[in-house]
Amino acid sequence: MQINTIVFPTDFSTCSDAGLDYAAALARDTGATLLIVHVEEHPVAYGVGEMYYGALEPDRKSLQAMLEKVVPTNPSVKFEHHLLSGEPADAITSFARERNANLIVMSTHGRTGVMRLLMGSIAESVIRGAECPVLTLREPQATPAKQSGD
Repeated sequence: MQINTIVFPTDFSTCSDAGLDYAAALARDTGATLLIVHVEEHPVAYGVGEMYYGALEPDRKSLQAMLEKVVPTNPSVKFEHHLLSGEPADAITSFARERNANLIVMSTHGRTGVMRLLMGSIAESVIRGAECPVLTLREPQATPAKQSGD
């Protein structure tokens, strides 16, 4: 499989940070361009004419500045930043399709049960909607400290 373009979505979490290393390594090894994207979600409408904005969110300029800080540690990796807006899974899959991406590499928080039911799974929606392969990486678990005498 030829890989020229890899889409890497980030939500600026530590989970996403861990995925960047994998995406960058794949881009380096294949010579692909890494497209680092963040999706600015639209506010969700609740009730009659009310808008729910949740916690204060950064404005578009702040989001772009945050996105620009997400860079591969290897300087040989070609990358671009793209700030998208809309529903995350739809925006990611549409962007990957428009850019003829060969692969999407994304982290997943690995929520299960009630948390998954309440929050949904963007990764699962991307897998269902993408026209290219999707590599998902679960957030690394902290390893317990090694005790002396082990």
